[in-house]
Amino acid sequence: MKGFTRTTLAAMLIATGVLSAPSQGAPPALTALASAADAKVSPSVKSELTGTWTLDYADVIHPDGSRGHDYGEKPIGILIIDASGNYSQQIFDTARPKFAAAEKAKGTEEEYKAATIGASSHFGTIAVDTATHIITFNLVGSTYPNQEGSTRKIPYTLSNGLLVNKSPARANGDVPVTEWKRLP
Repeated sequence: MKGFTRTTLAAMLIATGVLSAPSQGAPPALTALASAADAKVSPSVKSELTGTWTLDYADVIHPDGSRGHDYGEKPIGILIIDASGNYSQQIFDTARPKFAAAEKAKGTEEEYKAATIGASSHFGTIAVDTATHIITFNLVGSTYPNQEGSTRKIPYTLSNGLLVNKSPARANGDVPVTEWKRLP
């Protein structure tokens, strides 16, 4: 994401329709997102987390205390939070193999698996509790369909332009942790 400015990213989102209001025939997920955008949002969202963030790392802390990479050695990602409390987050493993057939619909089982496991994207609305340092993500859409319509409460720390999220432990005890750097 290096080289992208906040203005460039905003232009890209407007061009793709992400920042425009949905039309009358919009899918229910986008209509829900637009409705959520109209709701009143706490000032803490506007002051603390509004902006564009790039991924520094996406790691996992194992039950034995050791640390690994959840999305490979050099993951890329972006988190965008607007002043109304809407967000979009994407994380990708840069080592995902390209599809040999050069067509998305003609991937192999292994290519589809790597593409799915090596990516995490979701969007929706957030609420921020600055007293408890909890971000509540209300997921509208996700690359993992089981998350759609769910709410996730994630502890965070914010210091020196770095936002660190530490997710609840997975079933195997692994704890995902991400660090985001605010773009100027």
